[in-house]
Amino acid sequence: MGMDEPVLGPRIYSCCNCRCHIAEHDDIISKSFQGRNGRAYLFGCVVNVSTGPKEDRQLMTGLHTVADISCFQCREVLGWKYERAYEESQKYKEGKFILEKAKIMKENW
Repeated sequence: MGMDEPVLGPRIYSCCNCRCHIAEHDDIISKSFQGRNGRAYLFGCVVNVSTGPKEDRQLMTGLHTVADISCFQCREVLGWKYERAYEESQKYKEGKFILEKAKIMKENW
C-alpha cells in the first residue's frame, strides 16, 4: 500500500471548526448528556484539547468542579472536563469529558 492511500482507521470525532482529531467513537461512555447548546456526549478520553481554569458550576445533576476544554488548534470551546463531583452518585464523571454534539463532527463513518 502506498503512503498516500487513505487508511480507514477508527471512527473519530473532530473539531467542527478546523477538523482537528478530538476523540474516538470507542471512547464514548454515554450519549445522554446535556451541554450548553443541546445534546452532548460523555467521553472517557479526548486528545488535542487545552483545559481552562477550574470552576464550580451548578449543573442539572448538582454541583461539580469543571474546566472548559478547547480545541488545541483553533481554540474553539468544545465542552468541559469534570474535575470533581460533589454528589456520590455523580463521582463516575470525575476525570471524564463532555463534548457538545454541535461542536464536533464525525470522520471515517
